[in-house]
Amino acid sequence: MSTARSRDARFMREALAQARLAAEAGEVPVGAVVVHGNEIVGRGHNAPVTQHDPTAHAEIRALRQAAQALGNYRLDGCELFVTLEPCTMCTGAMLHARLARVVYAAADPKTGAAGSVVDLFVQRRLNHQTAVEGGVLAAECGALLTEFFRARRVEARGAAQPLRDDALRTPDNRFSDLPDYPWDPHYVADLPSLAGLRMHYLDEGPPDASRTWLCLHGNPAWSYLYRRMIPVFLAAGDRVVAPDMPGFGKSDKPKRDATHAFEWHRQVLLELVERLDLRHVVLVVQDWGGLLGLTLPMEAPERYDGLLVMNTTLGTGDAPLSPGFIAWRDMCARNPGFDIGRLFARGNPHLRLEECAAYDAPFPDLGHRAALRAFPAMVPARPEAGGAAVSRAARDFLRERWSGRTMMAVGAQDPVLGVPVMQALREQIRGCPEPTVLPQAGHFVQEHGEEIARAAVGYFRP
Repeated sequence: MSTARSRDARFMREALAQARLAAEAGEVPVGAVVVHGNEIVGRGHNAPVTQHDPTAHAEIRALRQAAQALGNYRLDGCELFVTLEPCTMCTGAMLHARLARVVYAAADPKTGAAGSVVDLFVQRRLNHQTAVEGGVLAAECGALLTEFFRARRVEARGAAQPLRDDALRTPDNRFSDLPDYPWDPHYVADLPSLAGLRMHYLDEGPPDASRTWLCLHGNPAWSYLYRRMIPVFLAAGDRVVAPDMPGFGKSDKPKRDATHAFEWHRQVLLELVERLDLRHVVLVVQDWGGLLGLTLPMEAPERYDGLLVMNTTLGTGDAPLSPGFIAWRDMCARNPGFDIGRLFARGNPHLRLEECAAYDAPFPDLGHRAALRAFPAMVPARPEAGGAAVSRAARDFLRERWSGRTMMAVGAQDPVLGVPVMQALREQIRGCPEPTVLPQAGHFVQEHGEEIARAAVGYFRP
C-alpha cells in the first residue's frame, strides 16, 4: 500500500470509530473526521435523532468542531474523511468551507451527492472545487451500515407481531451481549398451533445446504444451550435451525401453566419443520427435546437422515419413572422459583458467571416461568397420559422402521437421564451403536458439545 493510501486508511479508521459511536447511540452509523496537515481537528458522528436536529450529520458536526478549533469558518487546506458518501446538504457545507479534499468509504446509491445520485463536486460554475475520492475502507464501513439496517429490519419484524393478552414477552434487553451467542433472531407467529404466539428460532447457514441440524432444547434451557455446537456445524457448511419452544428463550410465554401440553408442543414443532421445509435433517435432541423430538420422524421419514441423541428418553407411560426424575419433579413443585443459572453451574463448574446468567435471561420473574412449572408434570407417567400413546408409536417406528443413522452421546454424571436410561433407549432405536460416554459431562451434555459436534459432522457426512 502506498504511503498516501496508508494515510487515508488511517484517518478513515478514525472516522469508523466515530461511526461505531453513532451505532451505539442507535443512530445510522456514519462517522467523520476533519484533518489539517496530519492532525485531526474535528470529529463527528450522526446524531439527528438524539439531538432532534436534521442537520446533525457526522460531516456537519465534524466541520463545526474543526471551525471552532481553527477559529475560522473557512477550512482551507483541510481534508474530511467520512464513512459514507455525503448527501447534498453535507456536500454543500464542504464546498462552502472550501475543503481541499473529501475522502469517503462506502457509496450511497440513495442520497449520495459525490456521484451516486448527483455529483456536486464536478460543478465547475461553483467558485470552489474540492477534490474527492471514494472507496477507502469501503467494505469495512459498508459492513457496519449493513449490520445496522439488518438489525433494524429484525426489530421491525418483531414489533409487527403483537403480543397476546394471555402471554408475556421477555424484554429484548435481557438478551443483550450474551456470551458466544451472536446469531440473528428469527420469528414466526402464524403457525396454526401458535394461534398468534411469537416463536423464536435460529436459522444459520445456507438454506440449500446438504445437511440441516435441527437442535431441540429441553427444560429449563433454550437455544443458548447449543452455542458450543452450532459453530462446528456451520464450519462444515451446514444449516442449523434451533427453535425456542413456546415458554422458553426468546419465544412468547403463555401465562397459564395449563396452556402447556405434550401434544401442543409437538404439533408446533411439526408445523415449524413443515413451514421451513427442512430436509436432510439430523435431529439433535436432549431432555424434552428428545421426549418431543423423537416422535417427529415417523410423521415425515423422508425429511430425516439422522438422530443425534443426548441424555433423553421416550415418555411411553408404560414404564416406571426413574427415582432421579421423580426427585427432580418434586423439587420443581416445591421450589418453582429455583435458580436456573445455579442449576447449570452445579453440573458444569467450567461455566463462567455470565454464561450461567444467560440461562436466567428469558425468565425475569415467576410470571414468565409457566413452562418451567408445567414441563416436569407433563412427562407421561401412565399409559393414558397425554403424549404417551404417540410416544409408544414413535418407539415402534424407531425400533422397526427407522432407516437413518443414529449417534448417541451420554453425560455420565446425569442422575436423571444418564447411562442406564440411555442404554435402555438405545435398544429401542434400530441400528443404534453403543453410545459415546462423556465421563465429565452431566445432564446438559451440550456444555461439552464441541467434541460431540466434531464427531457428529464426520459420522453423518452426506
